[in-house]
Amino acid sequence: MAATQDSKQKDNSDQNFDYMFKLLIIGNSSVGKTSFLFRYADDSFTSAFVSTVGIDFRVKTVYRNDKSIKLQIWDTAGQERYRTITTAYYRGAMGFILMYDITNEESFAAVQDWSTQIKTYSWDNAQVILVGNKCDMEEERIVSVDSGRLLAEQL
Repeated sequence: MAATQDSKQKDNSDQNFDYMFKLLIIGNSSVGKTSFLFRYADDSFTSAFVSTVGIDFRVKTVYRNDKSIKLQIWDTAGQERYRTITTAYYRGAMGFILMYDITNEESFAAVQDWSTQIKTYSWDNAQVILVGNKCDMEEERIVSVDSGRLLAEQL
């Protein structure tokens, strides 16, 4: 009985929020989108690579200015073969975390293509945050901080 009440309370608390935002994490395969999401939403990390198949999501509630904000954060597959599936989720997204790997020039070069997809499949006012990931691998950095900043200003 107590477990049932606890789950009902949890379900009810999941429904109690002032705002809800749908965010998508996009970028090439292997840039660290899933690891980023797990670290942020679940405070967990694994160094093992597991490729996202299609799309996955986590929910995190944050509090700002005495308001409860529920974030639905969608983790998209970076492979081309899933593109038609993942672009369907762009509609209704209020923001995008556009991610590249600082140790991979190809992932950085692809940012423009991802940006074009955002403009094509989402609404006009969607917000975009550019994230250079894998900063713990600074000794293997290929994309400079200045290059990342310049691209962020251009997007």
